[in-house]
Amino acid sequence: MPSRKFADGEVVRGRWPGSSLYYEVEILSHDSTSQLYTVKYKDGTELELKENDIKPLTSFRQRKGGSTSSSPSRRRGSRSRSRSRSPGRLPKGARRSASASHQADIKETRREVEVKLTPLVLKPFGNSISRYNGDPEHIERNDVPHKNTQEKFNLSQESSYIATQYSPRPRREQIRLKEMDSKEEKFVTKELAVRRTFEVTPIRAKDLEFGGVPGVFLIMFGLPVFLFLLLLMCKQKDPSLLNFPPPLPALYELWETRVFGVYLLWFLIQALFYLLPIGKVVEGTPLIDGRRLKYRLNGFYAFILTSAVIGTCLFQGVEFHYVYRHFLQFALAATVFCVVLSVYLYTRSFKAPRKDLSPASSGNALYDFFIGRELNPRIGTFDLKYFCELRPGLIGWEAVLTTMDIIHDGFGFMLAFGDLVWVPFIYSFQAFYLVSHPNEVSWPMASLMIVLKLCGYVIFRGANSQKNAFRKNPSDPKLSHLKTIHTSTGKNLLVSGWWGFVRHPNYLGDLIMALAWSLPCGFNHILPYFYVVYFTMLLVHREARDEYQCKKKYGVAWEKYCQRVPYRIFPYIY
Repeated sequence: MPSRKFADGEVVRGRWPGSSLYYEVEILSHDSTSQLYTVKYKDGTELELKENDIKPLTSFRQRKGGSTSSSPSRRRGSRSRSRSRSPGRLPKGARRSASASHQADIKETRREVEVKLTPLVLKPFGNSISRYNGDPEHIERNDVPHKNTQEKFNLSQESSYIATQYSPRPRREQIRLKEMDSKEEKFVTKELAVRRTFEVTPIRAKDLEFGGVPGVFLIMFGLPVFLFLLLLMCKQKDPSLLNFPPPLPALYELWETRVFGVYLLWFLIQALFYLLPIGKVVEGTPLIDGRRLKYRLNGFYAFILTSAVIGTCLFQGVEFHYVYRHFLQFALAATVFCVVLSVYLYTRSFKAPRKDLSPASSGNALYDFFIGRELNPRIGTFDLKYFCELRPGLIGWEAVLTTMDIIHDGFGFMLAFGDLVWVPFIYSFQAFYLVSHPNEVSWPMASLMIVLKLCGYVIFRGANSQKNAFRKNPSDPKLSHLKTIHTSTGKNLLVSGWWGFVRHPNYLGDLIMALAWSLPCGFNHILPYFYVVYFTMLLVHREARDEYQCKKKYGVAWEKYCQRVPYRIFPYIY
């Protein structure tokens, strides 16, 4: 194995991709296979560089009158001021140049042109590490300025000097340009403000998911109705499908203000637990502007506190069968709250910067209301999507920061209804059914159900833990036995372990657990197995979405992975 020249934690100088300039960086890790170093610049940017693009600090001499640049955010020769200006406002220096340019025909003196550009972030949304290996870099569609902001310049090497600059946050650069008239040596002063923004390009109509606009319309109105029909079926003496549809209650019987107040109290208590300064704080995947949002992982503590509150209430004689007797009213209260929250999320998204919008948004009002326009809506540090994903309806599920829900889908009606209504009332569907339709289970059968449940949990937990550990630290010695496929994004795909068994082993574990939860209901009616049927359809559809995104992101590497691991969820079946 070739020896490495630089050690982890060593401070050196790294060449910025596409330039001859070196900046102060810290060595984070070294990949012995690709012989690439992962380095971190002072502005937080992480890249992978070849060894010959890294120099020790001793090889650089201090310049007179100042030090060399130590961050891509500061460039030698740049005279840009630190005070920010709006896109349409001309700097004072530029206005003075424009005034002097008016007298250039008389004095025939030199003038300079200042052109401001916003830098280009190297990696698209979702990549945690950028890779530079000397190959040409591809330019994304949203890196191209709008047509009405483009101007063409014919520049010669002798008459132009361009200083480019990189920062993970969109900033501007100053490019000093000289235009010389060959006869009169007259210089014209001019300023152009070109903004290369990280806009979320609306997806095309054929790329819309869930059946497009008609599909999401049916989902938004059909799912709440279907949910109430299922709950009403469960309360019948004979929940056979032959008795569908069940008798419908009057609307006033489904709404109770007190129940809505209890639901709000539950929501606010979980929000309070979420805000407690306990548990570790971790960073999410990088956003399109290079930022990493911080998340506090304290779901386990919230679960303990919730259990303590419920235990205290039971000790004080609080009757919790109130929840069962008002189950339909709670479902309606949650649905109303979900609709109000979705309207708020859609309205506030129009005040969010375009770089904060979801890559799944389309520009269609109905579709965006469903899928969500804003990717990570926050009130201060309170992350609305992260909270609703994990607390009110499904507490304790913490390994979600790299899932499609967090990194791709916006927060709209789809996730709000799923998190606050569908999950708590459908995932507890079997228990709700058994209250009215008890079923005797023998000890041997109960033992088999427990074993099946544990097998599903081991697969689910093991697969997710392996994936998260690999994404967090691919160089972890504990993962050195795993085989990988290198991708053009700089990341590696696991092709062994759980992820060499099937392409989505976590989904397989989920479905096994879903079956184990339904088996105690017996086989007298198919209704309690709706959860298994629905969950299978959901995960097959979600797997198709994952496949589409991964193929678009990893290209040939994903095709190789599919050849190595041919089965998607079920071994030898699908």
